[in-house]
Amino acid sequence: MLEFRTFRSTLIVASVMPLGIAGGIAALFLTGHTLSFTATIGFVALIGIEIKTSILLVDLTNQLRERGMPLEEAIRKAGEVRFLPIVLTSLTAIGGLLPIAIQGTAMYAPLAWVIIGGLVSSTLLARIVTPVLYKLVAPAIGEEEQPDAVVEAALPVHAAV
Repeated sequence: MLEFRTFRSTLIVASVMPLGIAGGIAALFLTGHTLSFTATIGFVALIGIEIKTSILLVDLTNQLRERGMPLEEAIRKAGEVRFLPIVLTSLTAIGGLLPIAIQGTAMYAPLAWVIIGGLVSSTLLARIVTPVLYKLVAPAIGEEEQPDAVVEAALPVHAAV
């Protein structure tokens, strides 16, 4: 809420949580683990990762719209720009957690399986749900809300030599 100052953007960002939670529960079920304390910590970590990636996507879409890009084009462009970084972040986390998950210790394997299952499901499903939900409940973007200098400072700058 503090990041976007609108309930609509917050709703769009929070919409990814059930997608990851469903994947985490499915992973626990498929691997035969129970909802333990460490699995619960895995859900907390998973939700943090999901929210971060969703914020990146929604924030870039808002910035593109503030620069005058039409709604559908801004959604498409933000999805294209953020797709590879989001997928690579998820694959890196999954790759780092696989040894812990495969090792099968009762203490840390449930945490790893929750995060792995949640990242797989949310990475796949959120790439569809977030843009669709953004289009359905797009937040109002006004020029008076944020000056152009602040918007331009937030976007990456490529130096020309």
